[in-house]
Amino acid sequence: MLFLNKDAQPISMLPGLVRRTLAHTKSIMLCEFTFDAHVEIPIHSHPHEQVGYIVKGHVEMTIDGQKFELKMGDSYSAPPNIPHGAFTLEPTIIVDAFYPPREDYK
Repeated sequence: MLFLNKDAQPISMLPGLVRRTLAHTKSIMLCEFTFDAHVEIPIHSHPHEQVGYIVKGHVEMTIDGQKFELKMGDSYSAPPNIPHGAFTLEPTIIVDAFYPPREDYK
């Protein structure tokens, strides 16, 4: 299956945060998140395993109560049902993969 970048619809999730679902199968989903500076994703959890890659920018991630500062080229993982959140320190792009795919992101 082929997914073209031009077909990935931008969805405004919060002020200053846009999600684009890049590709998905029955087993995995790939999403791009484009953030303005100073956007907060509140601490939350979900049953999906999540791994991410910082394409550009600078973000403070909180995963299971621990804070980490990540910059371009860094990666992270958030296991299922573990509380996590983020705060962008500058404009940031993150690509995340979710297993299984998030029904609410299709």
